[in-house]
Amino acid sequence: MTVEPQQFRQALAKFASGVTVISTLSPDSEPIGVTVSAFSSLSLSPPLVLICLDQATSQIRAYTDGPAFCVNILAAGQEDVSNAFAFPGPVPPFRSVPFKTGVSGLPVILNTLASLECRREAVHPGGDHEIVVGSVVEATWNDALEPLIYAAGRYRSLAEPEKVT
Repeated sequence: MTVEPQQFRQALAKFASGVTVISTLSPDSEPIGVTVSAFSSLSLSPPLVLICLDQATSQIRAYTDGPAFCVNILAAGQEDVSNAFAFPGPVPPFRSVPFKTGVSGLPVILNTLASLECRREAVHPGGDHEIVVGSVVEATWNDALEPLIYAAGRYRSLAEPEKVT
């Protein structure tokens, strides 16, 4: 028996995940990005991560064929950043989202929870997605921020732990 795509999607929506924007440069050296929740650490030694991109992703070849990408892990309060890259309008998101140029020359979004600049190591087929493996060459983070979380079709917040008395 095979699970229908809609059933599978509904079940997976129950899994809470962080939200990332994967940024890189277009073939014309313009900063581009896409909102991605399918991100994971892969290895500590060497430091590897993976991202999964829908084959219909705009400018997907910039991510799968380009030399590098940056994983921008969004912080609580950055819903507007997530939405800008998930549903881009007529103005490219990097014209309104603040960023800097990272050590590898990539666009790194400001005020994120963390950023991982990666050299592309491998690309593997994964059904209707491409699995892109990156070797982390630079990592920065901000301990004062909380993560942006997405589950069941909306953004969520972490619950404060109960104080033990």
